Amino acid sequence: MTRRDEPTRCWWAGSDPLMVAYHDEQWGEPVHDDVRLFEMLTLEGFQAGLSWLIILRKREAFRAAFRGFEPEVVAAFDDADRARLLADAGIVRNRAKVDATIGNARALLELADSEGSFDAYLAARVPQPPAALPATATWEDLRPTTPVSDALSRDLKKQGFRFVGSTIVYSFMEAVGLVDDHLPGCFRYRG
Repeated sequence: MTRRDEPTRCWWAGSDPLMVAYHDEQWGEPVHDDVRLFEMLTLEGFQAGLSWLIILRKREAFRAAFRGFEPEVVAAFDDADRARLLADAGIVRNRAKVDATIGNARALLELADSEGSFDAYLAARVPQPPAALPATATWEDLRPTTPVSDALSRDLKKQGFRFVGSTIVYSFMEAVGLVDDHLPGCFRYRG
């Protein structure tokens, strides 16, 4: 429930200040910086099986642990870095996700070499600009995947990325403004 002086938001924003700020200031805003794109793809992968609030609460620790999500830095991580990450209680300590992040940094660098940037790769595969939901849409109309996220997921896997299933990819697309899923009634809805 919102107070009278607060704007109406998408249902999932709730009342936690971190979630509200994330909804109001970041979610759905277009991102074109490869470092931020890599951060969001990584965080969406770490979120699998957990709540987004857990990830938001650990976000600064993730940034520190993964050295600001600079792909060149993360791609050079070695066994000592893996051990450091798996011992870091500030992040989600999941070996498969840590290994995937390091591998994904390497895959992103290769992809950026061939495509010009990760952003350019995404722009070539996701229709631009994102369309707003219809004015009659409700949360029940939202789906965890789309044909575009299915295709992008398959291609990312082909490029060597891991923890990029279609649901994770669609959440990433929502987070970085590749789709616009703010619901009608939300003050950020662009109808």
